[in-house]
Amino acid sequence: MEAATLKDIARELNISVSTVSRALRDSYEINAETKRLVMECAARLHYRPNPIALSLKGSSSKAIAVVVPQIANYYFSQAINGIEEVANRRGYDVLIFQTHETYEREVANLRQAVARRVDGVLISLSSETSDTSHLQELQQHGMPIVQFDRVSGELNTPRVVADNFGGAFAATDHLIKTGRRRIAHLTIQPWLSITQERLAGYRAALEQNGLPYDESLVRFGTFGPDEVGPLVDELMALTPRPDAFFTASDRLALGCLAALRQRRIAIPEEVSLVGFTNLTVADMLSPSLSTVVQPAMEIGQEAVSRLLDLIELKHRAAPPTTITIPTTMVLRESSQLAVGRFEEV
Repeated sequence: MEAATLKDIARELNISVSTVSRALRDSYEINAETKRLVMECAARLHYRPNPIALSLKGSSSKAIAVVVPQIANYYFSQAINGIEEVANRRGYDVLIFQTHETYEREVANLRQAVARRVDGVLISLSSETSDTSHLQELQQHGMPIVQFDRVSGELNTPRVVADNFGGAFAATDHLIKTGRRRIAHLTIQPWLSITQERLAGYRAALEQNGLPYDESLVRFGTFGPDEVGPLVDELMALTPRPDAFFTASDRLALGCLAALRQRRIAIPEEVSLVGFTNLTVADMLSPSLSTVVQPAMEIGQEAVSRLLDLIELKHRAAPPTTITIPTTMVLRESSQLAVGRFEEV
């Protein structure tokens, strides 16, 4: 079957080719009803944009780069699902790069993306990235960039993030409301935006409940699988020792859970535990894990929509700003509340 063209759609609907083209690009110039008719006709005729023709027509490759720390990470895999859904619907291919949490790999990924002539970049910074000069240089050369999840204020780009402060506040406040007073916080590198925001939420909840902030209860680390055990040992050796742990990620929570169980510390009888992400296995752990849920797919959808608006220079493209998506909290056995209870945070 010969592929349908813009002309075929225009002929079918008795409208101009330029109107069809603008409708498929989701242009603000075309009304919603015309867009709907064009989209339905395109689907019915099995229309697919020709990337080679588009590339020859102009400088656009109709492809974007998505740079993330790790694809195997549940949060980023869900975000990528949201990104691909929107990008493909708007006629763009998605090239995925992973930094494996290293600055050097991030720089190399961006070089490769430029070599492939992508139209724009979506990026979540690696845990090693404190210097963003490589991204600033790309921006100076006209590359559209949108940051999501782990972002830098040094870059004047749109940023799409979860409500890290609100989620951390809710998790800490919940632990306090259930009687915990010595709440340890395990987190990652201090220069990352998510680290700073979640630490700020943790501190604010302590302050609101009249509890002092104790630096000795906070530990900064990486995502190393063997790192959590020694940190738990350090914290449990304190006097008085912690009666709860709030971790800045579920990966840290898993390490914390394993370390506490290996040391025969009962959860939640002796120590409560709350994570941040909501891994798919969170409700299957023993005990099941209370956690703050990041709306990963929604963040991915919003971030790519902002990027494509920048690429297409839409009249309604938003100026650089931070879009904050609300989080929710799932309370399970690890913090002594009934399984399946949900709270907005």
